Parts: sequence; structure tokens; C-alpha cells
Amino acid sequence: MKKESNHTEDWDFYMSNVDNVIGSIAVDLGLINIAPVASKPNMTWVSIFMRNPREDGLISLEENEFLFEIEDNIVNNIVNKHDAIYAGRLTSDGMRHLYFYFDNTDNYEKTITQAMSKYPTYKFDFGTKEDTEWEGYINFLYPLPDQYQIIMNERVIRNLEENGDNLAKERMVDHGIYFETEKDMENYISEIKKQNFEVINTHQDEDGGYSLEVGRVDKVDSHSVNDYVLYLWDLASEYNGDYLGWGCTIEKD
Repeated sequence: MKKESNHTEDWDFYMSNVDNVIGSIAVDLGLINIAPVASKPNMTWVSIFMRNPREDGLISLEENEFLFEIEDNIVNNIVNKHDAIYAGRLTSDGMRHLYFYFDNTDNYEKTITQAMSKYPTYKFDFGTKEDTEWEGYINFLYPLPDQYQIIMNERVIRNLEENGDNLAKERMVDHGIYFETEKDMENYISEIKKQNFEVINTHQDEDGGYSLEVGRVDKVDSHSVNDYVLYLWDLASEYNGDYLGWGCTIEKD
């Protein structure tokens, strides 16, 4: 794919509720650094009707590989023929929606129809609208702050797994939080001690703010991590702080 200036693709996915229906959203997180792109003011979408969705409306294993083939074909055709930006996709309610940003949408219908002609058993739809502020990307595809934190959690967990970690094995998990005032930091510490977190280190930075490192012995599977990290993240917001992330040692069997 042709990249815009200063744009490095950074794809990931997360689960969300879309119109009260479970959905899986894959998005190029890197686009947030350049959005909105003035030369690409039109959002265009392609909607593919699944043939055998799961009961919850998400993609089934037997259809997964084929739908990815269809997606790759559509994306390659649209991006190459129209110099478009592929922003993300939504899989929900028995459909897969692909979202692009165009400059000129002339003949886009022809490109989509030709790409889908290889798959005559699949029904599809498409459309376009002006979206100069990229609201579709920023307010819909891009994750909310807590969803973004879950994505970051999963990246750390995947890295641990790739290094042979036993996620169910407890170990000290460290967390970093930044505060602008010492009072906010002290109030935060008082609250998290009630949940058995301990202070590992505090430090006043050159900008006058305060860096806090806390820890607790925990498991690092997805359910456990998201539970305690979102607690620390949400509480940090209440005390005007910024949760910076977490880390731990690799523990194998």
C-alpha cells in the first residue's frame, strides 16, 4: 500500500459493541498521526454479506480464510487504482465492512464490482460520503481510550507468549503512572494500597511532575491483566494522572 507522508501502518484489532451488537474492529492505528488527510476527504465502504456467520454474527472458522482473500483482493484493487487509504474494517451482524478514504471517487463502483465478480456467490453493497474531518475513522474505527489500553495489554501478552511465558504463573507486575502534582500521587497511592498494590519507586521529573512505579503479584493472562490494569488506568484518570503501562519478568514452566 502506498503510504502517506509520516504515516507508518500500525494494524491491530479489538472487540466492541456496535448498535448493541458484538463486533470486531481492525484498524490502522498509525493513521491517527495524520488524520484527517485533506487530500482524502471521502469515506467509501464495501459491505460483504457472510454466507455462514457464527450465531453471534462474527466470522466462522470455515469462512475466515475465504473472506480474508476477498478483503485482500478488494483492498489491493481500490488502493492501487484510486490511491486510496485503507483505514479499517468492522465484522459484525453477519457482515464485513471495509472502509477507505478517497480523493476522487470517480469509477469507484466499477472497481468494486470488478473485484467482487470473482466471488459470484457473495452478495455485497457499497457507498461513499464526504468526511473531510475523518469522523468515521476518529470517532468510529479508532478505539476509545480504554479499548486502546486493552490493545496495548494484548501486545505485551503476545510478546510474553512468544517468549514461552506461562501466563497463569504469578509474578510481580510493575506499573508506571505519571502525575502533575504530589498531592494527586499521594491520594492515588492511598487508594491502590487498599487493593494490595505496593509502591516500588517515586520520582520527581525535570518538568516538575511525578513518576510513580507500583507493583503487585499477579497472573498475566488477558482476563487478569485487563481487570487490574483498567482499574489502575481508570483510577489514574480520577486523580489527574496518566497510566503509562506495565511490565514483568518472563516466567516459564
